[in-house]
Amino acid sequence: MTSGESNSAELSALAIAEAHFSGQVERVRQLFRASETFRSMCEDLAAAAETLANVDGLPDDVREARRQEYASLVEALVAEIGEALSQSKIVTLSRWGLAKPKLR
Repeated sequence: MTSGESNSAELSALAIAEAHFSGQVERVRQLFRASETFRSMCEDLAAAAETLANVDGLPDDVREARRQEYASLVEALVAEIGEALSQSKIVTLSRWGLAKPKLR
């Protein structure tokens, strides 16, 4: 895999995670940058979602079983990512003295 392909795959993984958690986009981005484990979960979700999207190209005798398998995998990964988001404690702090207080 080339550097461009890797970067494209990461962007795809991030985009898919953001789509599933549209109300938490900034937290998804922060965790994606900060945690290799979280990034790996997002990449697994992207791969499973891509496979699910292409399941219609499989032979008839395995298509439905694979559809169910990958739909369950996507569901489990979304739940796992949601749990990671709810347990994350990413807080952005400003440096003391750099933040200007609001004057009234």
